[in-house]
Amino acid sequence: MRNRSIHAVAAMVAVALLTSCSGKTDPDAAAPPNAGNVTLTPAQRQHLQLYTVQLSKYHKTIETTGVVDFDNDQATGILAPLSGPVTRLLAPLGAKVRKGDALAAVDSPDFAAAVGAYHKALASAATNRRLADLDKDLLQHNGVSQREATQAETDATNAEADRDAALQAIIALGIPAQTIQQIQAGREVSRVEAMIRSPIAGTLVERLISPGELLQAGTTNCFTVADLSRVWVMAQIFGPDLASINLGDTAAVATGIGARDFSGKVDNIAAQVDPDTRSVGVRVTVENPGDLLKKQMYVRVRITARQESTGVLVPVSAVLRDNENLPFIYRAQSDGSYARAHVTPGSRVGDQYEIAEGLKAGDQIVIDGGLFVQFMQSQ
Repeated sequence: MRNRSIHAVAAMVAVALLTSCSGKTDPDAAAPPNAGNVTLTPAQRQHLQLYTVQLSKYHKTIETTGVVDFDNDQATGILAPLSGPVTRLLAPLGAKVRKGDALAAVDSPDFAAAVGAYHKALASAATNRRLADLDKDLLQHNGVSQREATQAETDATNAEADRDAALQAIIALGIPAQTIQQIQAGREVSRVEAMIRSPIAGTLVERLISPGELLQAGTTNCFTVADLSRVWVMAQIFGPDLASINLGDTAAVATGIGARDFSGKVDNIAAQVDPDTRSVGVRVTVENPGDLLKKQMYVRVRITARQESTGVLVPVSAVLRDNENLPFIYRAQSDGSYARAHVTPGSRVGDQYEIAEGLKAGDQIVIDGGLFVQFMQSQ
């Protein structure tokens, strides 16, 4: 009996020594593989909504900013067509004008000189034509030589060319058609005030002259007239987004004033990169009912590609942010837990994000209740 007791005590001491040695050599036991995951009770899991990731076909949407500009195909700056002081301004800023409407009156010696030159050209052309016709008749009766008749016809042709050039000059200066008809009829024309006229129909958006200012023909900028029914939006596109944009893609422009969007289309993509911003300019032509879009207005631009893409889309609610503002989602694991997976979101497609990296088809992710899972993980 005594021997049995001694053997039992020895065995107990040996076990204690082995346990003590094991604790000293491995104080930090290896953590299980799912130690960082979140495990919920069945009742808690009922409040989560899962989504199975799959490949989808969609049209990529690029969101960026832009600046409104006039449609330069429908806008023009007006230079002074003649010299002289401004006597009157005839149209206020913002006025709707038609082609040919007078914008300003000018006391111009150029105008009087052009009218006088046309008077002379008319008279000279008429006289030379009569002489040419007379020589032509005399030639048939051997009254003049062929050489004299030919020279008379040449003089008449040159005089008519000078007359037509003088007519174009006064038309370019904006002389009314009624006044031109009076000159052509040989009637006296009272002193006519020179006018600067609008070459197109549109809105007077800029006035750069004042009464009394001395204008220099072909040099002084006077007005800008633009048709505001359509404008350009100059958007900036960066890096890989450029490959998704093509001419003819549709766009929506938002001003941030009210909920209304303006529709447009991409009609030009710049051939070079802006050296300051490293972006590529994309021009969007936008319809502008009510002239609500103004030049130099900053806007948001959303361009939808016509070309179809294939990729992974997830609801916006699935994407969360960690303490470093990095995007992640919670992915369901085979053991019932939920693990963080950092992802790289791309463009937004409606209420979904394109996920460029971090997910694959077949993954199950949390799309409703992710904030609760994040809270439980932080406990």
